[in-house]
Amino acid sequence: MTTTGTLYIVSAPSGAGKTSLVKALIDTMAQVRVSVSHTTRGIRPGEVDGVNYHFTPREEFISMLEQGDFLEHAEVFGNLYGTSHSWVKDTLAKGYDLILEIDWQGAQQVRRLMPEAQSIFILPPTHQALRQRLHNRGQDADDVIDLRMQQAITEMCHYVEYDYIVINDHFATALEDLKAIFRSNQLQLSSQQKRHTQLLCDLLR
Repeated sequence: MTTTGTLYIVSAPSGAGKTSLVKALIDTMAQVRVSVSHTTRGIRPGEVDGVNYHFTPREEFISMLEQGDFLEHAEVFGNLYGTSHSWVKDTLAKGYDLILEIDWQGAQQVRRLMPEAQSIFILPPTHQALRQRLHNRGQDADDVIDLRMQQAITEMCHYVEYDYIVINDHFATALEDLKAIFRSNQLQLSSQQKRHTQLLCDLLR
């Protein structure tokens, strides 16, 4: 019997290390996939369409939204983001655990439609560390970084809505914490019963 995968919501303020942690996680856990969202923002150096995001013209995005194609959608810094509902359901049905990297607004929408989803909020160790990480990326001017820091405080206030908190102070430790969440959920009774049906029957004969 195929075990249905678990949907995970992973949120964090910009610069907290969410993307790097998720990439390291899926590189070491074959059962985990990450959702590729649609966005209207421009492509950044090093990004690949269909890998990092589905870069979508604003008019096309709005058309998809009107047709009910998105599980969640949000506007962040003037750009639209959304997740395909049908793709999420198909991926989970194949037995893969699936990560949605979305903000707290999107997380609230997903919980309403899929309340069984598990949610994780990644926090930086300090304000200073967050600002330094944003500066080190070399993507934004100082005034944009100031705006992102203000937005980060608003975003972090929503950590109480999540099931798990991971503090990304030391990357390796944060990654192990993230792995532990996924492994513990994979070992739950319902998942193990489906995954090891024959073994359990044999042991109880």
